Amino acid sequence: MVEKLIIIGSGPAGYTAAIYGIRDGLNPLLIRGFEVGGQLMLTSAVENFPGFSSILGPDLMDAMAKHVDSLNVRKIDKNVERVDLSSYPYKVFTDDQTFEAYSLIIASGASAKWLGLENEKRLIGKGVSGCATCDGFFFKGKDVAVIGGGDSAMEDATYLSGLAKSVTVIHRRHEFRASKIMQDRLLANPKIKVIWDSVVVDILGKDKVEGIKIKNNVDGKETSINLDGVFIAIGHEPNTAIVKGQLDLDKEGYIITKEFTKTSKPGVFAVGDVQDRKYKQAVIAAGWGSMAAIDARKFLMEKKLLD
Repeated sequence: MVEKLIIIGSGPAGYTAAIYGIRDGLNPLLIRGFEVGGQLMLTSAVENFPGFSSILGPDLMDAMAKHVDSLNVRKIDKNVERVDLSSYPYKVFTDDQTFEAYSLIIASGASAKWLGLENEKRLIGKGVSGCATCDGFFFKGKDVAVIGGGDSAMEDATYLSGLAKSVTVIHRRHEFRASKIMQDRLLANPKIKVIWDSVVVDILGKDKVEGIKIKNNVDGKETSINLDGVFIAIGHEPNTAIVKGQLDLDKEGYIITKEFTKTSKPGVFAVGDVQDRKYKQAVIAAGWGSMAAIDARKFLMEKKLLD
């Protein structure tokens, strides 16, 4: 059987596309992946999603999942290993199944970036983390650092300040990229110290993190700081490996869309953090998901593939 619509991903974009798709009679198949819920599963308090003055990221995604379940959307919790867009209908491959689809919505999101240091990889899980809400509990009463200058770094540092003895934020520039409200909240926190114009050049420790070495970008001076944990919050990269070479991507690997959700292949749509390199907000991703489902329905109608 050829599916009318397959949705790849289970963040706000993927879930919203599934809700709109099932209500529009597309009977979508949602392939959620093993990491169900996307980046919001690694987020603590969400305070800017309409309808919730404050809600934990995992709780918000659980609410979306239950909404999808209430509509009897078919779903598979497997990773998509590759897609074949060279012939029509398109093909989607998991580890043990092959699906065909007349339309696809790519909502595979993005993954956290790492510094690329040799000791960073070796000490992941031993004091190096990319998820403050996942691992912050293990650093109660300890000294930690957060690397980054965007909203994620502000959020991680603020969250960790409620657990750790001290939090040092290290940023390569002399101003943050984060929203003003997040910056103000961090800078007013007495437990958080900011080191500007500096980069981490090494993570110290044999069997666990014992400190970091930083380099000042202005004078080149290197300094070592004793720490128990390092949280990396320098951004994300789009999960576009499955479509590389088949869809047009920009220089950073994001899927290029035109007329809102359309990609370079007819009937293939991209939404959320996999194509949104600017806003990266849950509510915006959800909006993209609704647009993609509407666009997919219009495409299928024009192809006379709807009953």
